[in-house]
Amino acid sequence: MQWLKRFIALLLKLLFRVEIEGLEHYRQAGKRVMIVANHTSFLDAVLLSVFLPDQLTFAINTQMAERWWIKPFGKIVRLFPMDPVNPLSIKSFIKDLNEDKHSVIFPEGRITVTGTLMKIYDGPGLIALKTGAMVLPVRIDGAQYSVFSRLKGIERRRLFPKIRLTILAPQKIVLDESIKGRSKRMAAGKILKQIMVDMIYRTSNNRISLMDKLLEARTVHGAGKDVLEDVERSPLNYRQLLVKTSILSQLMKKDSDTGDAVGLLLPNTNATVLSFLALESIGRVPAMLNYTVGYKGVLSALETAQINTVYTSRRFIRLAKMADLIELLEDKVKIIYLEDLREQVNWKYKLYGLACGHFPKLVYSCQWSEVRAEDPAVILFTSGSEGIPKGVVLSHKNLISNMNQLGTKIDFNKNDIILNALPLFHSFGLSTATLVAILNGMKVFLYPSPLHYRIIPEVAYDINATMLFGTNTFLKGYAKYAHNYDFFSIRYVCAGAEAVQKETREVYAEKFGLRILEGYGATETSPVISMNTPIDYQTGSVGVLLPGIEYQLKPVPGIEKGGQLFIKGDNVMSGYLRHENPGVLEPAESEYGSGWYDTGDIVDINDEGFVFIKGRVKRFAKIGGEMVSLSMVESLVKQCWPEHEHAVVSIPDPAKGEQLILLTTFQEADRKDLSVFAKKQKVGEINVPRQIKTIDKIPLLGTGKTDYTEIKKLASA
Repeated sequence: MQWLKRFIALLLKLLFRVEIEGLEHYRQAGKRVMIVANHTSFLDAVLLSVFLPDQLTFAINTQMAERWWIKPFGKIVRLFPMDPVNPLSIKSFIKDLNEDKHSVIFPEGRITVTGTLMKIYDGPGLIALKTGAMVLPVRIDGAQYSVFSRLKGIERRRLFPKIRLTILAPQKIVLDESIKGRSKRMAAGKILKQIMVDMIYRTSNNRISLMDKLLEARTVHGAGKDVLEDVERSPLNYRQLLVKTSILSQLMKKDSDTGDAVGLLLPNTNATVLSFLALESIGRVPAMLNYTVGYKGVLSALETAQINTVYTSRRFIRLAKMADLIELLEDKVKIIYLEDLREQVNWKYKLYGLACGHFPKLVYSCQWSEVRAEDPAVILFTSGSEGIPKGVVLSHKNLISNMNQLGTKIDFNKNDIILNALPLFHSFGLSTATLVAILNGMKVFLYPSPLHYRIIPEVAYDINATMLFGTNTFLKGYAKYAHNYDFFSIRYVCAGAEAVQKETREVYAEKFGLRILEGYGATETSPVISMNTPIDYQTGSVGVLLPGIEYQLKPVPGIEKGGQLFIKGDNVMSGYLRHENPGVLEPAESEYGSGWYDTGDIVDINDEGFVFIKGRVKRFAKIGGEMVSLSMVESLVKQCWPEHEHAVVSIPDPAKGEQLILLTTFQEADRKDLSVFAKKQKVGEINVPRQIKTIDKIPLLGTGKTDYTEIKKLASA
């Protein structure tokens, strides 16, 4: 039957332009090999059988093996019917594989209906462990877009999409000898699951620019796919996005040089995204300016990144009442209004835009061909919650890598509609809630302010939003005013930037039937480091680390479990721009070496890999020689007085080193009551703030985070 295999292989190459990479890894695997692959379509088994050498044994579901159209396939390969949850089937397969065969298993047990990895069964991991077989990961990519997939209505399917098979290096599942009994199966399954997740990430392309990724998305999802909308309710598809971006890029080109940092002082609107992409397409580096920090904050950012040109909008300046700010900035930088650029558009610009919208690869090929994945893509600024904001330079590779990391965990698809009210000057709002959508075929709806608690739930209901992003502060505000049915279409509620309170999780579960997926990240990491998902979830944690991220936990005196988190990965920033050394890029580096980023957070990672944040290093106080977590104290106060807002800081104390100060909106707060509550919770007196100060409102940054710099000033006063 070799002639039949060669004929099918030739036919598939002609129709699907099949490419194979990593055959040398297949040859290195040895005699006893368990091939594991993601299951994208009905073509998968055929692809592996005709493009991989040798006679393969395919593990196949017992019910599937009885179907009439499967039986002819048995003439080309050897089929082994088995039930992945039946111990007897697994034992039989182990016996068969022990005879030095090359066997294929799809660990998901079914063809994906989400477009990404589904549940990974423990059985295949146990088989690899028991037989000592080499595990050979194979990524099948492209077949999910064919008519042979089960993604009808979820992805844009085509007759003959390009298919790529990537074979990674073989590896063996080995467990610690202390793991016994049933725990072996679970532990082996966990390792296999990690192998599969890492395979998807490592075979994803992160060495392209954002604009190249945009063109790729246009090809995959279609030029007519709507991807961007704002409160003006004029949605843009990929073609229109490219037309407008191209025109704007030519208008902006004369105001700066290639590689320059260019400021954007704009709200959450289509125009902001168009301006961002326009600058990307001509090799400029957009610097997203935080307009909530006032003149000194904006000026500091301009000086840090050496920005000479800023784009803004007259309408925005008028509505945001920032005329005084602009008047002051005009003496420092060149201010250009988008309304003025619009008036300059003539037939030549329009013709160029139409050409780019319809034939982007032809027109753009030489325009950004010199942009490398390692080049700066954006400059964002840290929140400044504990000091002067720093400029964070993120490369194209950083942003695309984090996008691909998220794609291994969350099943994005073309039907998703993201409601994003988070500011675009924040990494969470720009990268996770906007660029991830546009560059992956989803639609993002931009709303200008996260503080409109009554309106945003109505918008979610009106646009049939499927994903909602926010901080605990914002999500709590939406829940307070939302109707029980406003979030009927929401699939995922993703939270970050600050800890999600127990009360917030409970109200979303009880009122809307939704589980908040809490994540953890930093501007410096593009931004996501870890997150809970429908498959990997533990309440109180911030999920498991994304694939491709290495970590170190540095012991902290006084902290028994966990330590200070250092990470390394493709999503870690290119480096900092500091105000005291403007325009000079300082690469990410720490005591662990080049590329290692010090998060400044103290975390604990349990045996299942879930990350639990204990607090920031700077958010610990040393009282009488003992380490006290200010975040934990805030949580205690919140439990005592849940209807109010609180913040805890430390100030110097001549007797005990430091003392805790509580600032609260609860006007009747009494330390005695808090002390009694702490005793009931079996919390030591050392964790009860020495002083309590009542204020009308807890100061917040524009991102929704607590402004601890301002709070410390109030406490010290």
